[in-house]
Amino acid sequence: MAKKSVVNRNNKRRKIADKFRSKREKLREAISNVNISDEERWEASQEMQTLPRDSSPTRRRNRCKMCGRPRAYNRLTGLCRLHMRAATISGMVPGMHKASW
Repeated sequence: MAKKSVVNRNNKRRKIADKFRSKREKLREAISNVNISDEERWEASQEMQTLPRDSSPTRRRNRCKMCGRPRAYNRLTGLCRLHMRAATISGMVPGMHKASW
């Protein structure tokens, strides 16, 4: 089980990233636009740097929904390998079963 503080920090990053998403997209578009002047592009770049660091979506970490484990995360179910195995064995994941040969 991950520490509550780490899970809460990740949730906070998710909220901040959602809050600043539209502003970041506009600034990113302005920075990459070659049709505007260099000064406007520079100002957009400076404004992008003033945004909170955690507003970048790449600072988020995928975590297991049940325990908050950051490693061995499965995007399909949102679970780590340990909880994925338990869910598969109990038949909670359709189409998956424990391998046996």
